Amino acid sequence: MTFECMPVFWLVLTLAAYGLSRWLYRRTGRYLLSPLILVPALLLAVAVPLNTAYAEYSRDTHWLMRVLGPVTVAFAVPIWQQRTLLAQHWMALLLGMLAGSVVSIGSSFWLARALALDTSLTLSLVPRSITTPFAMPLAQSLGAVPDLTAVFVMFTGVFGALMGGILLKWLPLRSSLARGALFAVGAHGAGVSRAREVGHEEGSVAGLVMVLTGVLNLFAAPLLTWVL
Repeated sequence: MTFECMPVFWLVLTLAAYGLSRWLYRRTGRYLLSPLILVPALLLAVAVPLNTAYAEYSRDTHWLMRVLGPVTVAFAVPIWQQRTLLAQHWMALLLGMLAGSVVSIGSSFWLARALALDTSLTLSLVPRSITTPFAMPLAQSLGAVPDLTAVFVMFTGVFGALMGGILLKWLPLRSSLARGALFAVGAHGAGVSRAREVGHEEGSVAGLVMVLTGVLNLFAAPLLTWVL
């Protein structure tokens, strides 16, 4: 396959894999067949035999990453819809976001240090628990590798959404506020998707918390740079 055809090939393959996985997930309801898991698996199965590195795939499909910006801005809709809830529970939401961010950043940093990972890899892990459009600029401001951070964000979202569903069965979380925040703080965009499956209000709260957590971390970037 010629070099000129590769961007079109990866674009068509990505969109086709997404359409297939979305259809399968709707038909079966099995999380392992969701786009978050099946699409990367299918792409990896094709990329390995073709000896295609992630950097090459990212270059050929870079506009897909740019679409995440407008998509994230669209989450302003649930923020407006849940403005009354935000006004009533802003302190609980703020404390939850602060606690979640501290635990996520702290655990990533100290675990990476314990495993003796290099500085670039360590800093790329730090923003893994916020959504990609916020995580990549934060990674860049920290001197990390944004593309590597995007991969860590994806794995965190998939694992966090899976664990969130399990935790809901064991934790006595009765309010939609708590259930939605659980998914958003631990699994960002993937968590929002799962929260919407739990309930409309949980999904709205998750979208609200995800965006606010991303903004909070961006504002905290100078402090993180100094601390780390």
